[in-house]
Amino acid sequence: MKAILVGLGSAGFSWYKRLRERGLLAAVVEVDPSMKEKMGDDPFPFYTSLEEALDKTRADFLVNVTSPMMHTKVNAAAFDRGLAVLCEKPISFNYQDSIQIVARAARERIPFMIAENYRRMPYIRKTKQLIDAGAIGALSSLDIQFYRYHQVQRRYTVRILDDIGVHHFDLLRYFTGKEGTAIQAKLFNPVNGWLEEGATLNAYAFIELEGGITAAYQASIASKGTETPWSGNWRIEGTEGALEVRDKEIYVIRDQTCIKVEDFSGIDETDTLTEFLASLQEQRESETSGQDYLKTQALVHYACVASDTGLTQTIHVPQITENGEITT
Repeated sequence: MKAILVGLGSAGFSWYKRLRERGLLAAVVEVDPSMKEKMGDDPFPFYTSLEEALDKTRADFLVNVTSPMMHTKVNAAAFDRGLAVLCEKPISFNYQDSIQIVARAARERIPFMIAENYRRMPYIRKTKQLIDAGAIGALSSLDIQFYRYHQVQRRYTVRILDDIGVHHFDLLRYFTGKEGTAIQAKLFNPVNGWLEEGATLNAYAFIELEGGITAAYQASIASKGTETPWSGNWRIEGTEGALEVRDKEIYVIRDQTCIKVEDFSGIDETDTLTEFLASLQEQRESETSGQDYLKTQALVHYACVASDTGLTQTIHVPQITENGEITT
């Protein structure tokens, strides 16, 4: 199988090396011609025009690593050619665009996956395995804390949920196997944050999920204190105990006894690219397909709405039928 890579920025170059090493790269598209220097003497075709690349390259799928504002345009161009797409998160900054592009992929039966890599981390997969095995009984509540100082150059206004929090909201869905039903949130730029109009560097959220499960979320990308892992630190309470995921280590607490998990056997340690290729070969929906990931986007969207209005928002995630029809 061969891929067209679109975007050769910092994340795009990482994908470039991955695709090249696995013999999957067919061509590269990057609007900035100076970026070609990153490729050195590699012989892969380089285009500044996506349409030209699509016209001249035989490929099986497209990897979209452009700026989020360009995701929908690039995805739509690939869909026009019937190409499967592996796209970096988010689907789109615009929630309605996300709904429409997911519906189109479903309607035209085009494989569409979001590269959600946090789910693929070994200690995350192990935590999910323990939950599913009933290590702490039925889930009751989750507490998530995330703190980093993460000031980097971007071509768009920094918003913590779009940049990082979307990963944590996806893990919330992954761990619980439940969907959000209502959310309260406050997003803001703290006193110690950097000056950027419209930036939201801190987030507080309270999320209600199916089955009466609740989640409290506290996060900052302007923290001066001790940093958490990118996946955050988690306290997961159950009816028979608790799980704590601290600094990439897992602890099971039952009957006032705390045991560190050392055995990571029995988990599937595949990355997003491997999962995407497997889903294509097996003709199945990928784990973080666009249709599934839309439910994560809904959590982000309604958290922003809740923060803007000051009201608790009920989450209605549009359902995409097999024919690509949108229902609410």
